[in-house]
Amino acid sequence: MPVEILVVDDDALSREVLALLLQNEGYAVETADSGDAALLHLTTADLPEVVLTDLQMPGITGNELALRLRDICGPATMLLAMSASAPHDGSERHFDGFLLKPFTMATFTASIARKPPSVANVPNSGAATVLDEAVYGKLTGSLRPLQLKQLYTLCLADAEARLATMRQAAFGNDDAAYKREAHALKGGCGMVGALELQTLATSMEERGLSDDHIASLKEFIVACERLRGMLIAREIIHDRARGVSGEDA
Repeated sequence: MPVEILVVDDDALSREVLALLLQNEGYAVETADSGDAALLHLTTADLPEVVLTDLQMPGITGNELALRLRDICGPATMLLAMSASAPHDGSERHFDGFLLKPFTMATFTASIARKPPSVANVPNSGAATVLDEAVYGKLTGSLRPLQLKQLYTLCLADAEARLATMRQAAFGNDDAAYKREAHALKGGCGMVGALELQTLATSMEERGLSDDHIASLKEFIVACERLRGMLIAREIIHDRARGVSGEDA
């Protein structure tokens, strides 16, 4: 599935050009002509993985827009601000990143691959790194791209299956089964360098069926989507780099 992007810009030309460029890179794109329109759109649409919005617009914009977007989208969506001039008033403070117009598609793709969305309220995760770069680098060096993709697909499928088992254990108040699945998650995620998932699983194993176990299960699902989005972005970067190398050759 392509990464879904919502582009928000009051300038029609900029909006259409960005949408065209992003679509040509393989992203799924929707647009809105204002912050107010974006908020209204998100109340009825599927949540995007990335919101890319201009900072200089009439109506709701800047940090107010970022906070409103975060309320609707939650931590799974990356919020990126953009502007033709660097902000000096802190209006980008509550976004996950800032892009100075004009920017290349390579810069955009690198931004969403490099910086994960905000992970507020993740137990014991601190700044929560999604992927252990050392482990990922070793796997990249020893596996073919298709094998690497299959490995992480298997990891995410296993995580989702174990989460289903943990929900059943929670429903039956089976603390031992809940912790057993969390322990298995911790080991499996650690093997592929899924550091945020490993950290969350460790916390879930230690806490067991505590008062906040439902929130922990939901946060783990969000973290799975965060890892999936990062892997998709890296795959896009790899494919583009391979295409450039082929042309040069």
